[in-house]
Amino acid sequence: MTTMRRGTVHGADGPSPLPPRAGRNRLVGTALIVLSLVAALACSFAFSTWLPTERTLYRDYKGARACPARTVIPRSEDCLRKLTFTVENTRKTAKDKRATLLGAQPFPRMAVPFGDSEPVLSGLQRGDRVTGTVWRGVVVVVAEGDVQQNSADAPRDEPQMAAAVGTFAGLLAALALVFGAVHLARPRDPGLFTWRPYGKWLLIVTAATCTVVGLSTVWAGLPWLLVPTVCGAVVAGTAWFLHRDLRLGRVGR
Repeated sequence: MTTMRRGTVHGADGPSPLPPRAGRNRLVGTALIVLSLVAALACSFAFSTWLPTERTLYRDYKGARACPARTVIPRSEDCLRKLTFTVENTRKTAKDKRATLLGAQPFPRMAVPFGDSEPVLSGLQRGDRVTGTVWRGVVVVVAEGDVQQNSADAPRDEPQMAAAVGTFAGLLAALALVFGAVHLARPRDPGLFTWRPYGKWLLIVTAATCTVVGLSTVWAGLPWLLVPTVCGAVVAGTAWFLHRDLRLGRVGR
């Protein structure tokens, strides 16, 4: 008589563990479906709200003209107003680049963030007098003499990064939906549709591709429509080739 231990199945190569519990896989599948819905909402927000708002804001900023002279200056205007400020202090660390400027009402004290220290922020000292360009209540440009620098609050024509975030969210939604559906449909054996190595590598490729393509299109000034096109093609191709190689045993699990 052959004795079998509980929890194992005998095969040609000896005892092997039973398939993962169906209940756990169903729970994972449900969680992935929920993640897919959340990511889909994030994708929709990025393309329907964030990206159009940023483009409209930039067009309004570039089309703004100099403000007319006024005795009383309002806090927010759709025109560009140049005012004189005195530097109270500056911060020039890697994570925090800003200058605190003192001026007249309605801008007695303004904290102005920067994305870089050059060309103006690095040379500013306490007590220096600078010219700040104000638009809609924030300082968008700081000038010292003939040298000027945009602040981090200045609108930029960079829809590519919003598209990259939206594309990542959309691809994540698709991946989570597929993996979740497989876990629910085949809870005892989801096959290759598990975190290691298929899901892990697809997530890494998706995040890396969206980051690289987004930054590259910003630096090159390429149309933002290239971001979802290129990222979608790369991730789809990777998913197909990786699934094929895993199925054929060319890639270790």
